[in-house]
Amino acid sequence: MKIKEVRELETKDLVERIDAEVAKYNQMKLNHAITPMENPSEIKATRRDIARMKTVLRERELNK
Repeated sequence: MKIKEVRELETKDLVERIDAEVAKYNQMKLNHAITPMENPSEIKATRRDIARMKTVLRERELNK
């Protein structure tokens, strides 16, 4: 997910998306520990998407 797409989301949707992505990330880590994934770089990409979303959320909190 690109930063432009993240900035277009409303705050409520962004919080829901963060929760969903964190759950997905935790599940991916667990699955990868049991049976290695074909493309483990997806874990890294998901972690970075979460960071992007949290950064935008924090920017919005500071600009209120």
